[in-house]
Amino acid sequence: MDDTYQVYVNRVARMTLPETFQSQVQFIQPSPKFQPLASGGIEPAPFPGYTVISPPCVDDGKNAEFYEHLQTYQSEILERLEPGLLVPLPVDSFHFTLADLVWASAYHHACEDTPEFEQRLQTCVAQVFQKSEAMVQADQPIYWQVIGLFLRTRALGVCLVPRDEESYNRVLLMRRMLYQSPELIALGVEQQYNFTAHITLGYFGEPAGAANHDRLAQDLIALNDHWLETHAPQEMWVHRAELRKFDDMTRYYRESGWATLEF
Repeated sequence: MDDTYQVYVNRVARMTLPETFQSQVQFIQPSPKFQPLASGGIEPAPFPGYTVISPPCVDDGKNAEFYEHLQTYQSEILERLEPGLLVPLPVDSFHFTLADLVWASAYHHACEDTPEFEQRLQTCVAQVFQKSEAMVQADQPIYWQVIGLFLRTRALGVCLVPRDEESYNRVLLMRRMLYQSPELIALGVEQQYNFTAHITLGYFGEPAGAANHDRLAQDLIALNDHWLETHAPQEMWVHRAELRKFDDMTRYYRESGWATLEF
C-alpha cells in the first residue's frame, strides 16, 4: 500500500502547496478526540489503542532542538489562528508515528473478543522487531525533514520527507514486517492508511464548524511560508521505534519490557 520513495516525496510536497490548503480547508471539522466541558473548557476524549512511534518529545533527548522548533511553531500557529480553532497538543506528546496498530472501537472489540489480546499484541510486535532488526539497522542514521504544514480534516501538523531513499526504505521495511505479520493479522491488526509521515500539533475545536474558509486558507499558507522562511531546514533523527499505548491523544506510554527497535 505504501508508495515508492519518489512517489512519496512528490505526493507529500504537493500537500504544502497553496492550492492544497485552499481546497482541503473547505472540509475541516471539529475533532471528536476532544470534548467540551460544561465549565467552558475542553478535555481529551477517551481514544485508546496501541501504536509504534519514535520516542515522544518528553523521552527523546536526541531531538531536543528539533522539538523546540516545533514548540515555537505551534505557538506561532496559535497566535495566528482564531482562538479555540486549534486545540494544541502537549509538547511532551509530540512524536513521529511509524505504524498505527489498533485504536478506538477496534481496540475495544479486540480486547472483548480475544483473551489476553494486549499481551499477545506486545509479544507479536517484539517478535517482528527482533526479526527485522538486522534488515533495518545500518551505519547511516535515518533522518526525516519537516517540509511544511500538514492539514487534515480534523487536525493540523507538519509533514516530513526522508533525507534520502535509504531513510525511507528502512522505515518502510519495518512497517511491512509489522503489517504482513501473520500473528498480528490474526489479532486484527491491518494497515488502513497510506503512509504520510507527520507530527500532529493540534486538533480542530468547535469553531472549525463555522470557520471562514478563505481566511483560514490564507492564514495556513502564510504559516507554511513562515516555517520555510524561519525554521527550515529542520531534521529529526529517527533512531528508535517503540511500542506505545495511549488512552487519548495527549500521552503515549510504555512499560519497561515492551518492544523497541534501534535503527
